[in-house]
Amino acid sequence: MLVRRSDKIGLIEVDHRDAEPPLTQPLSARQPSAEPLLTPGFFAMCGFSLTVFLSVFLILPTAPFRILDLGGGKPAAGLFLGFLTYSSAVSAPLTGALADRAGKRRVLVVCSLAIAAFSVAYALSRSYRFTLALALVHGVFWSALLSASAAYMTDIIPESRRTEGIGYWGLSSIVAIAVAPPLAFWIYRYGWAWLCAVSATLNLLMAGIAWSLREPPRTSVASERFFTRRLLEWRVLLLSVTLFLYSYGYGAITSFVALFADALRVAPKGQYFTVFAVVVLATRPIAGRFADRIGPRRIFLPCLALIALGLGILVLADSRGELVASALVFGAGFGTAYPVYAAYVMTHVPASRRGAAFGAILAAFDTGIGTGSVVTGWVVDRLGFQAAFGLAAVLSAFAIPYFLSVEKRLLSPRAATVPGSRAFVDTTANPP
Repeated sequence: MLVRRSDKIGLIEVDHRDAEPPLTQPLSARQPSAEPLLTPGFFAMCGFSLTVFLSVFLILPTAPFRILDLGGGKPAAGLFLGFLTYSSAVSAPLTGALADRAGKRRVLVVCSLAIAAFSVAYALSRSYRFTLALALVHGVFWSALLSASAAYMTDIIPESRRTEGIGYWGLSSIVAIAVAPPLAFWIYRYGWAWLCAVSATLNLLMAGIAWSLREPPRTSVASERFFTRRLLEWRVLLLSVTLFLYSYGYGAITSFVALFADALRVAPKGQYFTVFAVVVLATRPIAGRFADRIGPRRIFLPCLALIALGLGILVLADSRGELVASALVFGAGFGTAYPVYAAYVMTHVPASRRGAAFGAILAAFDTGIGTGSVVTGWVVDRLGFQAAFGLAAVLSAFAIPYFLSVEKRLLSPRAATVPGSRAFVDTTANPP
C-alpha cells in the first residue's frame, strides 16, 4: 500500500493497488462473502425498526380523524402528515450530521424517549392547532431517529453484503406498515388516549432496545465543530434528487390510488397496496443478494425504469387487471430501488459521514413523498387522475437521465473525499 500526503488540501491519499479490492469491482473478481449478516445486533435493529414503524403508523392513519374530532376541517386533517413529513425532510441533513457527532446509539435512545413524550402530548392535546404544531417538532426527532438507525445498521452490516442487509432490514418496516393501520383503527374504537398509550409504550420499548445496543467505534469527526461548511453532505443531497423524482410517484399512489380504484369501481379499494407489499416482500431479498454480486448500480437503473413503467400502466388503467399489473411492476422497482441506492452511495461515503449521508437521502425521499401527495391532490381536482399519475410517470422517468448526468461528477474520486478529513479512499476506480 502506498501512502501519499497532499499538503494543498490536507488529505492523505491511499493507493489501494496492494490492498483489498473495492466493493465496486467487477463481478468476475467478486466472490460470495462468508461474513455473517444475521447477527444479534442485526436482529436487534430489525426489532427496533419494526417497533418504530408500528408506533408511528398507529398515529398516522388515525390522526386526521382526531383533528376532525377537535374541530379541524379536512384541509387541517391533511396537514398532519404534511407537517410531519416536511419537518422531517428539512431537518434530516442536520439531524443526520448530529448522529455522526453525538453517537448513533445515544441519538436513538434520546429520540425514542422524546417520541414517547410526543405520544403522551398528542393524547392530552385538546386543540387541533396544537396537535399540528406538535407534528412539526415531532418530525425533527423522527428524522434523527431514521438517519441514526440507518447509519447504525450500515455500520454493522458487512460491506460485501450491504445491499442484502439493507434490504432485509427494510422488510421490518414493510411488515409494520402492513399490520399497524388496521390495528390502529381497532384500538381507536376504544379512544384516542388508548391509541396514544399503546404508541408511547412501543416508543419506550424502542428506547430499551436502543439502550441495549453497542455504540460503534467513534471517529475523529465527533470532536469537530458542528456548524462548519462540511456539516451537510451536499453531493449526496444533489444526487438524491433522483429519489425525489421517483418518490413523488409513491406519494401520489399512497394518497390517491384507493380513490382511483373507487372511481373505477374496483373493490377492494386497498388491493393495490396488498399486491405492492407482497411484491416487495418477495423481490427485495433476492434483488439485494444479487446486487451485492454484480453491483447495486446495475440493479438501481432497471428499478428506475420499472417505477416509471408501473406509473405509466396506472395512467392507462381502467380495470382491476391493469391496477394489479401496475402494482406488480411498480412494487418490483420501488421496493428494491432504495436499498440498492443506499448501498451504492455508502460505498462513496466515509463511515464518519454516514449519518449526514442518510440525512440527505431522507430529506430528498420525504420531500418527494410529501410533494407528490400535495401536488397530486391539486392536479386530480382540476385535471383528473390520469393527468396526475401521468405527471408522476414523467418525473420518475426523468430520474434516469438525471442520475446518469450527475453521478460521475458527484461520485468521482475527488468528489468522494471529505474536505478536511484524514483520509481519502478512491472507491470509484471500478464502478459497477
